[in-house]
Amino acid sequence: MSGIIRLKKGLDIPLLGKAKESIQKVERSETFSVRPDDFVGIKPKVIVKDGDQVKVGSVLFYSKMNPELKFVSPVSGEVVSVNRGAKRKVLDIQIKSDGKFESESFVKARPSELTKEQVKEALLNAGLFSFIRQRPFDVIANPNDDPKAIFISGFDSAPLAPNYDFILVGREEEFQLGLDALAKLTSGKIHVSTNASSASKIFKMSKGVELHEFSGPHPAGNVGVQIHHIDPINKGEIAWCVNAQDVAMIGAAFKSGVLDFTRTIALTGSSIKDPAYYKLVYGESIENIVKNNVKDENVRYISGNPLTGTQISSNGALGAFESQVTVIPEGDKNNEFLGWIMPRLNKFSINRSYFSWLLGKKEYALDTNINGGERAFILSGEYDKVFPMDILPEFLVKAIIAQNIDEMEQLGIYEVAPEDFALCEFVCTSKIETQRIVREGLDYIRQELA
Repeated sequence: MSGIIRLKKGLDIPLLGKAKESIQKVERSETFSVRPDDFVGIKPKVIVKDGDQVKVGSVLFYSKMNPELKFVSPVSGEVVSVNRGAKRKVLDIQIKSDGKFESESFVKARPSELTKEQVKEALLNAGLFSFIRQRPFDVIANPNDDPKAIFISGFDSAPLAPNYDFILVGREEEFQLGLDALAKLTSGKIHVSTNASSASKIFKMSKGVELHEFSGPHPAGNVGVQIHHIDPINKGEIAWCVNAQDVAMIGAAFKSGVLDFTRTIALTGSSIKDPAYYKLVYGESIENIVKNNVKDENVRYISGNPLTGTQISSNGALGAFESQVTVIPEGDKNNEFLGWIMPRLNKFSINRSYFSWLLGKKEYALDTNINGGERAFILSGEYDKVFPMDILPEFLVKAIIAQNIDEMEQLGIYEVAPEDFALCEFVCTSKIETQRIVREGLDYIRQELA
């Protein structure tokens, strides 16, 4: 294990509503929704139709650009509808669960005893490969690539983020089997990064990996930040990254020979009466976990964390890569008297506009109001204070807006993902949607270099 990597830049936003470490039982939903948009970088070809019967692991669609890359049903039951939008874009595939969770067969074996091709084929056929993402571009990985390394973040530092040490307790064997499977897919190293202050034995006892400890504020838990400080990505290089829960999910499939897409998620936010952990399957409706558990009338439901998550409805679906659901007050109130100059103690500010810097560890019930509209984008230096990479974030965003590929490459476009700019968006006085801009920039340069 290398020494602790200490990050000074960043920001921990003290939100109210962190989940208590207890797993609550809840009735399983009958409605599941699989969204191709969750799997960035693919063009889906749907192979099911209304009325088809599916099992856990049955293929719903595949990538037109790479047909061996399959995306499967997380539940057994009946395909209710394939919903399309403009230009026949596939919005989602609705499935009604039969409650049985019958699974397609999977290879029951120790991955260390299989060949690289056997492991890859098993993951591809079961749809498990779709949970491996690639840097650069932050898209679903290409199974034909040989990544220089695979990175796994053992903690999440986002606001109200779930505690992986708690989520993965008792899953040491499954996590190790997942690591063994991933080790077959790269000729390089597997890097596991942990929080220096709270790493559990599931990570410290992992075999065949290189461990790294990080300390500091968010975004220390972002895998992109960790890659930057461990083994930065240069033009032409490829690295893969996998969520820690998904590593255990892969290992569980090899251990049991059964596919199970259940994950432990944290229900968080100041508008939740009883923030806690629940077991849901990706694509499952959140309706049952929020029913009679929301204390405010006008709220926003988010699949993910408040900085990078996706807005959904009260019966919306859990995203494929999310381990968190957040419910916070909606920010559509009328303008406040005297606006930002009104002195108050219930507001959080990084610029000492209020008194949050004097109130220690006070937690805040922040809403979604951005307190103003988009305005001229100026070089204020705000981004640099919360961006712990050796990259000039403001200049990179401007290069993306100008679609200047040469400047984007020189400024580090290959190292970043939209989530790395979430705090930049939070602190931006110009109210620039930096995450959207970075996503568009990554898509543009990927298309141009194809």
